[in-house]
Amino acid sequence: MNHVRIVEMGPRDGLQNEAREVPTEVKVELIERLANAGLPAVEATAFVSPKWVPQMADHTEVLERIRRKPGVSYPVLTPNLKGFESARAAGATEVAIFGAASEAFSKKNINCSIAESLDRFRPIVSESKKYDIKVRGYVSCVLGCPYEGEVKAERVAEVAGALYDMGCYEISLGDTIGVGTPAKTKMMIDACSERVPVANLAGHYHDTYGQALANTYASLELGVRTFDASVAGLGGCPYAKGASGNVATEDVVYMLHGLGMQTGVDLDALVGIGAWISKILGRDYGSKAGKAIAAKKAK
Repeated sequence: MNHVRIVEMGPRDGLQNEAREVPTEVKVELIERLANAGLPAVEATAFVSPKWVPQMADHTEVLERIRRKPGVSYPVLTPNLKGFESARAAGATEVAIFGAASEAFSKKNINCSIAESLDRFRPIVSESKKYDIKVRGYVSCVLGCPYEGEVKAERVAEVAGALYDMGCYEISLGDTIGVGTPAKTKMMIDACSERVPVANLAGHYHDTYGQALANTYASLELGVRTFDASVAGLGGCPYAKGASGNVATEDVVYMLHGLGMQTGVDLDALVGIGAWISKILGRDYGSKAGKAIAAKKAK
């Protein structure tokens, strides 16, 4: 199977920690441009308290304003039932819930234990079935935690399995602080695949130590065919000090196309979007492939 599905995280995970407020119209345009570039899933926003994530305060407006492209999914983050109800009212057809494989990270990030977080998610999954809303599950700190250090693969598999058994159609495995290596990634995927079919696993690798593409390749070798990435490498984690954030979508797509994999993504269009949003945010363009392609075009 040589088709790989990319879940674009830029508009939510990429923008949520930007210090300056990003205008709603920029978020809407970013989402629409990414969908038009061929990305099959674009995570649009997060229905969280503006007190905790001020950048996502316009979640309802963003979800209501985007012109949806047929065949593209626009998942939104919903940490609790209140967030889910708001997302459903705004027209969400897919939501995401996020747990952690580390107790310390769970307490710091969502203010409860792993077991409590799973209890909090069950009503969301239950409600989603009534309205035919898909639920995606995230597991953070699958290859290391900023507070606990190493995280056992068996612990990751337990949390992933619990989310899958609950009714999440896919489990995204997040290396939140980017410390993973290919060998550890393979061990973790192997453990998780005993609880969740590989076809229902996704890789979400941060690039703090420059290992994200290597970990993506290692996951491909084990049959994983869905990966999360963020245009221009935008984003990071507020609870993981120094974590450089998501792997750039452009870099992942460039590698996949070089391997003969099909993604349906127009890489040139993606590079244009990455350069555009980086300029708006006043940031250096964070994709190596993107910068190289843009420089080649400028010659």
